[in-house]
Amino acid sequence: MTTDTTLLASVAPALRDAFLQHDYTVDGLAAALGDAGVAALGRSDAASTARLASDAGPRGELLRLFVLGEALSREKIADLLPELDIDLAIRSGLLDDVAGTDVLHAGVDLRPVDTGSGAQWVISDRDGSMVRVETRPDHVLGVGQASLSLLGITPPGRTRSVLDLGTGCGIQLLAQDSERRVGTDITPRCLDFAAATAAINELDVDLRNGSWFSPVEGETFDRIVANPPFVIGTPEIGHSYRESGLHLDGATKLVTEQASEHLAPGGVATLLGSWVLQEGEDWRSRLADWIPAEGVSAWVLLRDISGPEHYVWTWLTDEGADPRTPEFRDSAARWLDHFATENVAGLGFGYIYLQAIDGPSEVVCEELTHPFDPGLGAEALAHFARADWLRDCDEADVDDCVFEIAPSVVIYESQRLGSASGRAGVGPAPGESDSWFVVERASGPRWRHEVDATIASVLRGIEQGGLPLAEIVQLAALSRGLDEQTAGSEIRSIIVDLFRHGIVVPRNAEGMCLEERWPAHDRRSSS
Repeated sequence: MTTDTTLLASVAPALRDAFLQHDYTVDGLAAALGDAGVAALGRSDAASTARLASDAGPRGELLRLFVLGEALSREKIADLLPELDIDLAIRSGLLDDVAGTDVLHAGVDLRPVDTGSGAQWVISDRDGSMVRVETRPDHVLGVGQASLSLLGITPPGRTRSVLDLGTGCGIQLLAQDSERRVGTDITPRCLDFAAATAAINELDVDLRNGSWFSPVEGETFDRIVANPPFVIGTPEIGHSYRESGLHLDGATKLVTEQASEHLAPGGVATLLGSWVLQEGEDWRSRLADWIPAEGVSAWVLLRDISGPEHYVWTWLTDEGADPRTPEFRDSAARWLDHFATENVAGLGFGYIYLQAIDGPSEVVCEELTHPFDPGLGAEALAHFARADWLRDCDEADVDDCVFEIAPSVVIYESQRLGSASGRAGVGPAPGESDSWFVVERASGPRWRHEVDATIASVLRGIEQGGLPLAEIVQLAALSRGLDEQTAGSEIRSIIVDLFRHGIVVPRNAEGMCLEERWPAHDRRSSS
């Protein structure tokens, strides 16, 4: 049956009141399905979810219809959704009738989400996780892992304007607390679904069709979020939601290069991206080359590295290809041959934060391959606040600063299982053992540094509070028999590194820590 998805936004509002009445929400499903059902839904276990949903009343029936792909009678749907014009819903593609019967299937995936903004729902294409479907070239992606990752790392807070570049089903716009929300996409069908998502959530959005930044030429925003088609594939485009057709990592490169042109002063862009790792090239240099020479403070975090074989297998199975078939092997061979020709040794995935600043650009590239706590978006704002402070400081300012140990930092002595060479510090005092210490944030990115006993003593001096750094360094050098001038320069450099990671912060500084304050027992040290 031919459907007109531009009608989706007109039928979506009729669903909202029924969903609220039946508590078809994240919390409502959790209460109805229990922990086992939530876990089954999370891992796309259709059989277990269906079994538990069968005893969950109306909310279970809505889950079976809109997520599990089960058929319900027209009469049952009318009872569940009394305000819905079913014939119009069929023409819009929301529902799909089976000729000669009175049963209907959902033509979309429609599920509750939690973006931290109350009861919300997202309308997208069915993705094959719960039902067997063929992914069409203009597929509208729903609540996938990439979407959830971007939600989890986006900075919080109220803004005047936000741009969601490549909005897809519109989920990122739901999470934004902004006076003006603009979403763009090259695929008209995506804009239909984004409009429907906005309609069911009573959200005012400005949706525009066009490629990359062309729909917002000349405009700037306080926030930009982007989950671009970053899959690094062969030159041809198989699915517009994930493949750009640009050479290798050209999609991530383009967005990284151009986003700052559309940031208001102090504005922040949050991007997901992939990039190639080539033999003989440092990935940090590759990413740094994408940052404009002026006006950008960039924080790039490498999250994961995949080998070519694993990468190709992951994305071919993502589109529903069967690894057991000759077609899968042929597709994989073409993809891997392309990587071999381009000298691709691996593929990196990560997060890119960009802030508009006044002056020469700054680039910090780091690896965040270890587990980290929620709140990375807030940490990004704190990172930029610390970078702003350093930008305005010289050595004398650092020496005169009274620092504090930041929230949830721990310091402990660790057993030595080899040489301590290479650890941050100025070396042991005369006659002192070559002991070393671990300084670690137990929140946020969980940055971890290994330092020597001299730096540990400086940190304890900072913890006691009240003295500027220069005086603490002087006391540490005198007590340990070290040359004050030489030790002072090295210690200052290390303290600045710890400051960049939010382990120490200036006293009474605002916006440089995730927590506003912390009880004394949250900081622990041992010698």
